[in-house]
Amino acid sequence: MGNLLFICGKGRKRSPTAASIAAEHLGQPTDFAGLSAVSDERVSRDHLLWADTIAVMEKSQLSRLKRHMGSHLKGKRIVCLDIPDTYEFMQPELVEIVRSKLKRIVR
Repeated sequence: MGNLLFICGKGRKRSPTAASIAAEHLGQPTDFAGLSAVSDERVSRDHLLWADTIAVMEKSQLSRLKRHMGSHLKGKRIVCLDIPDTYEFMQPELVEIVRSKLKRIVR
């Protein structure tokens, strides 16, 4: 499976939660980033080079990622987790959803 990169809008709630949960449950190296210009950690070419698997939270984010950084996605496994932006960082409901969606990442 290799390195796992989680991407959401601003990299503040869903992706850092998912990276933390995945690191704990899968024992794989994880990182997170956001797509927005105001992200705390904006997704970069280096993030994408590092990642073997990329998990985005929404289909619209997947489209945006492909549109803006598609040339850096070749050979990467990309998964959409379908987690809406309605949760806070480490909110128990978000943690449960992430745990249940990890099976999409593991193959």
